[in-house]
This record gives sequence, structure tokens and C-alpha cells, in this order.
Amino acid sequence: MTVYFIGAGPGDPELLTLKAQRLIRACSVCLYAGSLVPEQVVAEAPEGARVLDTASMTLDETHAEIVAAHAQGQDVARVHSGDPSLYGAIAEQIRRLKADGIDYQVVPGVPAYAAAAAALGQELTIPEVAQSIILTRVSMKSTSMPPNETLENFARTGATLAIHLGIRNLREIERVLTPHYGADCPVVVAYRVGWPDQMFVKGTISDIQPKIRAAKITRTALILVGPALREVQDFRDSALYDPAMPHVLRPKARA
Repeated sequence: MTVYFIGAGPGDPELLTLKAQRLIRACSVCLYAGSLVPEQVVAEAPEGARVLDTASMTLDETHAEIVAAHAQGQDVARVHSGDPSLYGAIAEQIRRLKADGIDYQVVPGVPAYAAAAAALGQELTIPEVAQSIILTRVSMKSTSMPPNETLENFARTGATLAIHLGIRNLREIERVLTPHYGADCPVVVAYRVGWPDQMFVKGTISDIQPKIRAAKITRTALILVGPALREVQDFRDSALYDPAMPHVLRPKARA
């Protein structure tokens, strides 16, 4: 048998990859993180499949389900939100699978920051404005951050920031980011991207906190920050399509 760690994307069942959908339809056991993955995503599990919401389960309990499936030779769809490589909590699961000699595969999914940018009709890397995206989170009640991975260190780059798990710490985010980005730097808070009740709250570093308080958003939100988010910008076109810039597929410059 094989355990498939499946990235379900941020919520919209139509953002499942074809491979993810095929595996969910085929696995006899389906364990999904119900707090972040809608039931519609696993609705096509085969008839008679063991489908469990793991939101209230411990690591020991989910692993016990996998061990039981292994004993029966049943494949397991372990369905996570977004892409499993980012805050998917799969590393500790994989460690246990390896210790028990259980095969696994990872199936990538659409990450929340990409789905948010798509919904906004927004590119996050703008020529000569921002060419990097930093995916990070804020350390509160969750696992502490490594000492060098501070928000202040990341802010010094001026890159586009995609901040997870920080919606209850906006005051500290404002304090840290303002000296580096400026109080008027645009911010977009993306709430439950891909779900029917998704919401986008736009503002600046200085005014986003009261807007989020008014919207009563307290969890399941991604914070995007950076100058690339400005709606109207005077920026140069990418060199990729510049007729004066030859490259390997267009070796001659055009007048």
C-alpha cells in the first residue's frame, strides 16, 4: 500500500489536480484535515471508503489509522490544504512512515498565496519593484521560529511577503514592517481563499488592523504585503518580451 499526501489547494474543489482527484477516487482510506479542507474535496472517495476528518485527532491517532490500513493493504489518501510542502505538518508523519517501512508519495497542490493572487488578478513579482516572494509565518502559540527567521530580517529585503498565521498579531506586524515598507505600503488580507465565503480586505500597513477588526476575521487568513500590490504602477515591461532583448528562443533583436 501507499500513503498519498495530497495537496487539496486552498478550498475550491476545482483547483484539485487531476492526479489528486484520481487518487481520492481510488483510495480505500481517506484522512482529511476538515478544518481547512472542505468535505466536497473528499466527496468522491469510493463507496465504502473509510473517510475521517482528522481536525480533532492527534498524530498518534492518524498514524494508527495508517498502520491499520497498511495491515489491510489499503492505500491512504492523506489530504491536506494548499500544498503539503508548506506548513503541511507532513515531515513528522513521514518520519513515522519511514520508521514503519510504509511507502508514501507527495502530490503537490495549489498554495494559498497563488490562489489569492489569481483571485485578485494580481502578479506578485513586478519588474524592478519586487522580484521575490517570502513565505513565512508569525510565531504565537504555534511552533517557535528559528532565530534568524524573523519578520524584521525578511522586511529588510523589501520583497513581497506572504504571512501565514499572523492575523491576530497585526499590531506587531505593523510595528515591524513600517520602518522598512512605509505606513502606506499596500496590504491584502485573504480570508478562506477558494471557499464560498472567501473575502479580501485591502488596506495599508497603517490601517489594515481596524479593517480586519471590523470584518471580524480571526483565523484562516493570509496576509500579503509589499509594493507589488499597488493597483496602478509605473513600472517597466519585462525584458522577456522586449524586442530589443534577444534570448535563446529569439536570438536576434528586433527594431
